[in-house]
Amino acid sequence: MPDAVVIGAGPNGLVAANLLADAGWTVEVLEAQPEPGGAVRSDRGVHPDYVSDLFSAFYPLAAASPVLARLRLHEYGLRWSHAPAVLAHPLADGRCAVLERRAADTVAGLEEFATGDGAAWQGLCDVWHRLGPDILGALFTPFPPVRSGVRLAARLRGAGGLRLARTMVLPVRRLGEEEFRGEAGRLLLAGNALHADLAPEAAGSGGFGWLMSMLGQSHGFPVPTGGAGEFTAALVRRLKDRGGAVRCGERVVEVVVRAGRAVAVRTAGGETVPAGKAVLADVAVPDLYGGLVDVRHLPGRFVRDLRGFQWDFATFKVDWALDGRVPWTAEQASTAGTVHLADGVDGLTRFAAQIAMGQVPDRPFALFGQMTTADATRSPAGTESAWAYTHVPHVVKGDAGDDGLTGAWDEREREAMADRVEAQVERYAPGFRSRIRARRVLAPPTLQAMNANLHGGAINGGTAAMHQQLVFRPVPGTGRPETPVEGLYLASAGAHPGGGVHGAPGANAARAALRARSVRGVLTRGQRVLSRRDRSGEREGPG
Repeated sequence: MPDAVVIGAGPNGLVAANLLADAGWTVEVLEAQPEPGGAVRSDRGVHPDYVSDLFSAFYPLAAASPVLARLRLHEYGLRWSHAPAVLAHPLADGRCAVLERRAADTVAGLEEFATGDGAAWQGLCDVWHRLGPDILGALFTPFPPVRSGVRLAARLRGAGGLRLARTMVLPVRRLGEEEFRGEAGRLLLAGNALHADLAPEAAGSGGFGWLMSMLGQSHGFPVPTGGAGEFTAALVRRLKDRGGAVRCGERVVEVVVRAGRAVAVRTAGGETVPAGKAVLADVAVPDLYGGLVDVRHLPGRFVRDLRGFQWDFATFKVDWALDGRVPWTAEQASTAGTVHLADGVDGLTRFAAQIAMGQVPDRPFALFGQMTTADATRSPAGTESAWAYTHVPHVVKGDAGDDGLTGAWDEREREAMADRVEAQVERYAPGFRSRIRARRVLAPPTLQAMNANLHGGAINGGTAAMHQQLVFRPVPGTGRPETPVEGLYLASAGAHPGGGVHGAPGANAARAALRARSVRGVLTRGQRVLSRRDRSGEREGPG
């Protein structure tokens, strides 16, 4: 019997399993898909000469994560690679906002857009240098973050805490307007905010855009050399080196609960796998509660709160094998691993508003990845392994474009939407389509079929909006990995701090399980001592 069963071999599940194995627990990881990795996988499915990342691709949070740093995955083969520039946002007139690897270069570029904007960017960087480590420490620990929180509060008192707090809750449109006179700085912040489902006018989008921008400035947007799957492979090798097991093709259909405690899991094949100490679920929130765990084991208030759980935007993705580099009008875009494509901040607002109204956007904001630019091993010299994703509504009420898209995502709709994404790229890179050797289209249902946690292609485990973060994630009053079922821990992006490849939900769940067993062991030993005293006629208590 393993000490722990981990449901799901995504990055959070594998991080949790590794930490439990480090503590001497026996661990078995059960994964429904034929291979491990969750949303961190790669293949050669577009073209045999090209490595394509199936889901996630760039990993600033992984590079910054103290959780992953402590795993020392470089000892298990993980290598990171960087594009010459971190991020670019080309404009229609040929200019380009660029987040460079060196802050001084970013500052110089922004200064060309408007005098003083370089100094404004440097000011944002200075705040990050003072507070960034404690912000990350608070972000990557269970809520409330006691130690990091105390240090952060102390530093905030000396850094104009209330003013900074105001900055963090600002909508990113307003933050950009207050900090920058020109377009470039505003675009870098706003585009990064749209990495989550945060519209430019949403409260807190300024803080998220600043966080992602500063992570890019300090750590870059690195990629695993050889493909995203190499990140997963390193986690699996490390786990197996410590005696852990990963079983793929084993879909868990039930968490077995007895007397209020998780004691086993049951697979689709009918096997019952007992868990001696804990079950950790790297599973989407709605699939765990009321799915794997029957509602009769959950408090009524908790079940009612789950009705308010909100997914982040649905995702539509296209992968390409290009026989040449992307012919950007703005040449600086050719140096960046990630390129944002939208008609300014107004274009981002228009895009988010269309999704909010249930419309498929007519000019989709596209995050475009140039993987060979970031890692030369991804395709033959002179070519590019590329992808782009955009967002669409979960429930489509209409099409803002001319294709009559309904959200059925049949072959006609998939191809029409892929053409729409390509048209957006073509606006900034005329001739792009002539360089396409092959393409693969991943509509929301396809993404979900490849990874059940990506409900409708939702990639963050639930909205990043303020009403479902911190103590509100996944429902009000939580914010920690413990669940209403003893011995069951939420280890997915549905738990604080949410989406992104950083391992924090898995690490938090593992530490909670270890802590609970430690406390339980102390109590059990205490009970044995008291029992012996009772039997020997000694009275309880001091004296």
